[in-house]
Amino acid sequence: MHFLIITANFYQNLADELTKGAVEVLENQQHNYHKITVPGSLEIPSIVSYAVDLDLYDGFIALGCIIRGETIHHEIVAKESTRSLNELAVNMNLAIGNGIISAENRDQAIDRAYRTKRNKGAAAAITAIKMAKIRDKFQGMLNN
Repeated sequence: MHFLIITANFYQNLADELTKGAVEVLENQQHNYHKITVPGSLEIPSIVSYAVDLDLYDGFIALGCIIRGETIHHEIVAKESTRSLNELAVNMNLAIGNGIISAENRDQAIDRAYRTKRNKGAAAAITAIKMAKIRDKFQGMLNN
């Protein structure tokens, strides 16, 4: 299978850890992948939308980190990026692993992003792979 990893690099060190976690899973399971970075998590759904038209990918892995600040901006980014990814997944039958972390502080973000801790990048890759296989199974049932 072939996947697109889309990483928001607003917090570069966290983005790198998330990406490495996803890549390790894909390589261990011998899946192909491309990587692309975007400035922030809100841009991730747009890239999924652009890439769908290429018909190159079996699934998508969305990675990023949103950390609470002094305003409600983090809430808007978290809700809208998740809502947009879910709409794409449901409306276009896409396999998407959402590894966009929403954290109260940097320590929480590190705990979720780092491969030596909760490794949410790996979890997102595993989800994308599983969802692609489930979708393909359903499509196979329709073709029989």
